[in-house]
Amino acid sequence: MSRVCEICGKHTQFGNKLARRGLAKAKGGVGIKTTGITRRTFKPNIQRVRAQVGSSVIRIKVCTDCLKSGIIQKPGPRPKIEKQEPES
Repeated sequence: MSRVCEICGKHTQFGNKLARRGLAKAKGGVGIKTTGITRRTFKPNIQRVRAQVGSSVIRIKVCTDCLKSGIIQKPGPRPKIEKQEPES
């Protein structure tokens, strides 16, 4: 499952996690040293939702930012289907 928002195109991004030690010079130390750099991922919060697109209802993958902003039109309640009793 690809982690991409079908509305805004938000996807997984990559960055670095820095491990540091030491006390800042402003606080009386000799400075902060970087002791390690590790790659990490930033994943968007993607949800599968039913959305009204035109006259049809489809499932799409959407980030929570798009859901909160109201871009997505959620479908109304489904019409009830009454059971027909067999005639005797």
